[in-house]
Amino acid sequence: MENNTMIITRKIQLLIDSDDSQYVRDIKDKLFNWQSICFRSANMIMSHHFVQEQVKDFFYLTDEIILKIADEKKEPNGILKSSRINTTYRLLSNHFKGHIPTNILSNLNNTLLATFNKERVAYWKGEKSLRNYKKNIPMPFAAEAITKLDHAPDNKNFCFKLFQIPFRTFLGKDTADKKILLNRIKNGTIKLRTSHIQLDKGKIYFLAVIQIEKEQHDLDTAVIAEATLSIEHPVNVKIGDQQYAIGNKEEFLHRRLAIQAAILRVKKGITFNRGGHGEKRKKKCLVDYQNNEKKYVEYKLHVYSRRLIDLCIKHQAATLILVNQQQKEEIAKEDPFLLQNWSYYSLKDKINYKAEKAGIQVIIE
Repeated sequence: MENNTMIITRKIQLLIDSDDSQYVRDIKDKLFNWQSICFRSANMIMSHHFVQEQVKDFFYLTDEIILKIADEKKEPNGILKSSRINTTYRLLSNHFKGHIPTNILSNLNNTLLATFNKERVAYWKGEKSLRNYKKNIPMPFAAEAITKLDHAPDNKNFCFKLFQIPFRTFLGKDTADKKILLNRIKNGTIKLRTSHIQLDKGKIYFLAVIQIEKEQHDLDTAVIAEATLSIEHPVNVKIGDQQYAIGNKEEFLHRRLAIQAAILRVKKGITFNRGGHGEKRKKKCLVDYQNNEKKYVEYKLHVYSRRLIDLCIKHQAATLILVNQQQKEEIAKEDPFLLQNWSYYSLKDKINYKAEKAGIQVIIE
């Protein structure tokens, strides 16, 4: 049976819901300590599972030695005192129990073991190196850890408790659908799955993982849409005898190059900018221009992908083919101009996401 649900993630800024500045500082210190423990734990988990997987290569003895990475109580040749997932959980528990909620340790252990099992063949073949986690690693927790989710007094944001810590959201203008999704979670119409909390550059973020139902559209499996992505024309799509051009070179590339030219001019003048707060003050205008380029590109790619999927829905196309996309990507990797200015991966990712939500199958040639 076809799965009618999908998983989405929304990044929501959080504030500690208290007017006591000392309490806020103490909670932030606690959260930073938890994140530091998660950073150390993640690298320990991956290292131990890698060693367990490769331990047979550490023995250069006779064939009489038979090793199996399994619980010795369940397998005759097992060399572990418990299951694989329990070995690293006990390791973390011995080191950090009492310093961080065990809910976080348990979910971190489960998540990383699943990641390791997915990539273990690539490790064995030498095609991928072992993952190395950074200090701003998100901290996973079960959905049940969030309690008392409700509207904040301003009726624009939401407040809740996580491990008895009071938080409230900061949605800002909320041009996306975050407020709608949080309200549906509160009402119980959609489910919150194992999510994360992350501290990055002094701010607290809630990475909400949400299970939603796919959109229901009347699609015809006999109707196929063929789309081509390029820097000259962001999207060209053909559905039956109808052809559509979404965006154009002047609209997308010209504007992006204009922003890049402004960035280059700002770089040349940075030396003569007024200081006062060191490097950060001098480079503020440069960072602003770079953020403007990023926001402009993201906005345009969202518009292009949305219009493409809307056309597929309008014509009831159940299948979307991205024609010659893999070949174009290989060519773009060899061309510095295309690599810098054609955001093919991001556009393809947005098309895939919106197509999955609409129930449209995407095929990449």
